[in-house]
Amino acid sequence: MVASRGNNSNPARIPALGLRVLALILISILLMYLDHRRNHLDGIRRGIGAAVYPVQVVVDAPVRMWKWLRQSTTSRNELELELGRLRAERLLTNARLQRLTALEAENARLRALLDARTTVRDEVRVAEIMAVDANPYEHNLIIDIGSTDGVYDGQAIVDANGVVGQVIRTGIMTAQAVLISDADHALPVEVNRNGLRTIAVGTGEIDRLDLPFLPNNADIRAGDLLVTSGLGGAFPSGYPVAVVNSVTRIPQEPFADVTATPSAALDQVREVMLIWSAPPASEETDE
Repeated sequence: MVASRGNNSNPARIPALGLRVLALILISILLMYLDHRRNHLDGIRRGIGAAVYPVQVVVDAPVRMWKWLRQSTTSRNELELELGRLRAERLLTNARLQRLTALEAENARLRALLDARTTVRDEVRVAEIMAVDANPYEHNLIIDIGSTDGVYDGQAIVDANGVVGQVIRTGIMTAQAVLISDADHALPVEVNRNGLRTIAVGTGEIDRLDLPFLPNNADIRAGDLLVTSGLGGAFPSGYPVAVVNSVTRIPQEPFADVTATPSAALDQVREVMLIWSAPPASEETDE
């Protein structure tokens, strides 16, 4: 009898389940229609969204925390790299500023030196070298202008880098000049750094001058620039002559062994400039 009861109840439940499913489908279709046409379910949707939001926050919290930690670590590394780069740039900038300060001080000294000298207005003319003496013991050359162009014996010759030599024999259309490296040539010079005066003597070597008359206690050192002192009248003052390359102080001797390298490339020069020195403005006024 129990079995017969169970078999009789199953057919009654199946139609009831089907009716429920059908009712739910119809209700869903109706709700979708109302929501699509008139948006009657917006309030309900917002309410459900507000209720579900805390759950979304809790679920998304680990992912957000991981992203924040990764960005913080990356940003920290980038900031440390940027900080190191800025520190290096600051050190380089400070070094450059120190060099600039030294250059400004040197410029001020040079300006003071130039302002202290008598103003000389020099007229120059370019000449071309026609020939060079083949004798290795005489450093002479021939230029293509002479007395008709106003050239005179003893006139100073320079190039773009410094003093080259001076005229020793003037012809009508040409002139012969001797280089400062010639063994028989001597030139009054002074140390640009402190004004120490001496004589630069040619050695017969194209790239070396001697300063044989400096005592051991003279204030001169390698790297000092030698310029014309203006004494003697042949060379106007202030033109570069040579750079000191070695200073050897010999205790047993009265003078130091000082050598210098000419500022001008004496074995490469092609064009030179001859200088006509004008008298100072004060002398012109007196005349």
